Amino acid sequence: MVVNISDLKFSYRSGTESLEVLRIPEWELQDGGRVAISGPSGSGKTTLLNIVAGLLVPGEGRVEVCGERLDKMGEASRDRFRANHLGYIFQNFNLLQGFTALENVLLAETFSGKKAAGSALAKELLDRVGLSARMHHYPSQMSIGEQQRVAVARALANKPDLVLADEPTGSLDPKNSREVVKLLKETAAERGVGLMVVTHEREIAEAFEQQVLFLDVNKAFADAGGAP
Repeated sequence: MVVNISDLKFSYRSGTESLEVLRIPEWELQDGGRVAISGPSGSGKTTLLNIVAGLLVPGEGRVEVCGERLDKMGEASRDRFRANHLGYIFQNFNLLQGFTALENVLLAETFSGKKAAGSALAKELLDRVGLSARMHHYPSQMSIGEQQRVAVARALANKPDLVLADEPTGSLDPKNSREVVKLLKETAAERGVGLMVVTHEREIAEAFEQQVLFLDVNKAFADAGGAP
């Protein structure tokens, strides 16, 4: 089991008010599973990804990822766990603007402690995403679609057990959206990596054999009257 969640609750505080955004009685993702979690903006999908990534800590519940209890870890341990086991594709890419495509991928590889000889793995990944001729270019010199491909390569650089993708096609046109989803699925399958993609786009969700409607998972959103 790559992800196992039970009795999860998470709330945001605003002054004296507390807004419950997640209440998930039980949810799991099998090893190597590839799933699309769909639902409208504001339903808590990104919050769930951030909890699975160890970026947020739930108020209550059990969060087990790759056999480790993230809800029991301190911040430093979660940082190390994330570097070793997870790849994260952010909606706005979060590429370092002062670094080339190759350097962005190498940084993720280095932080994991799994660095291959030289830059062989980073170059292989950039070639796999079709950027072998652009690896020495900076993000500002690339199209949105190319930057997204760098983000995909970077997410695989630490040889993760699980890749998390937050609205990975949100700023792409339909053609690039289809290509990125195809690339994500293919590279995850090739490397035996688990994949969680959250999206509000029905067409993207339908590209996955395993689909989850977030309304069915997040009881807090359902009880608040949310609808897909």
